[in-house]
Amino acid sequence: MEDAVKRRRFAVGYALAPKKKQSFIQDSLVSLSEERGIDLIQIDTDKLLTDQGPFDCLLHKLTGDEWIRQLEDYSSKNPNVLIIDSPESIEKLHNRISMLEVVTELKLETEGVSYGIPKQIVIYDSDTLLDPNAWGNGLTFPVIAKPLVADGSATSHKMSLVFNREGLSKLETPIVLQEFVNHGGVIFKVYVVDDYVKCVMRKSLPDVSLEKMDSLGNYLSFSQISNLAATHERNEDKYIETMNLEDAEMPPLTFITDIARGLRKAMKLHLFNFDVIRDTRIGNRYLIIDINYFPGYAKMPSYETVLTDFFWDVLSKKRDDGSAECSGAKSKSDLI
Repeated sequence: MEDAVKRRRFAVGYALAPKKKQSFIQDSLVSLSEERGIDLIQIDTDKLLTDQGPFDCLLHKLTGDEWIRQLEDYSSKNPNVLIIDSPESIEKLHNRISMLEVVTELKLETEGVSYGIPKQIVIYDSDTLLDPNAWGNGLTFPVIAKPLVADGSATSHKMSLVFNREGLSKLETPIVLQEFVNHGGVIFKVYVVDDYVKCVMRKSLPDVSLEKMDSLGNYLSFSQISNLAATHERNEDKYIETMNLEDAEMPPLTFITDIARGLRKAMKLHLFNFDVIRDTRIGNRYLIIDINYFPGYAKMPSYETVLTDFFWDVLSKKRDDGSAECSGAKSKSDLI
């Protein structure tokens, strides 16, 4: 009987937007999971969640009050289900101000290396936006303008690099203005899957020469930093210096791992990534500029193995313990 229980298969139901499903649920992940006794089952969002399953685990990245209500309803009727991750914890990453507050609250000892976030401010009305003297926090041009809401929609990805006051007139409030820091044209993307941490290097916004900033126009719009970097590279813009990734140095792994695990504990999340830049003004200082829930893991090396191991670990722990240990659960369900 015991052997039969150990051999039983696990059912992981997933509720993802079509674009996320296409990138994440690849044949390689499905096959490897099946080999480990884990079946990935698509949840039909046109049907009630309580009419589907049974599931050992629910993996989701959907928004909206109706979806949260269905999760809560399913949890109350299936108290042993694992929900990855808690909607309440995910919600904090949908606001670009609250997402970085957790960084300032970390109390980590980092020898020889420091960390923080760029100066930033949220502006709710156009009068304040168009009057830099009213910002009151020492922000100077250039600045990165980002929508306040970061919900994964196309609109939330529309950003601008603003060089002067005239460039502000193209922006819509509410908006977050974030200090632009020269960082060698390199961004470090740190993927976190529970205790697993992987840091990769990507091209970023090139450095801006303050001496030549008057010749740059008023602003540059972009949806993703890497896209803008590639555009400048193709156009061979002379006023922006690009960086070869081969010339960049990775951050200390211990430092990055400590940050990742500190964020994981503070946010009570298991699946996220964060973007880090090195402040070229202070070579040993790193700034966290963004945190995203359930990022594009398919871009991470060996993502299939990492995610399958994660599923196996949390589901095996649930089976062995007879219940799921969870942090920050607000309902009857086991929100891990």
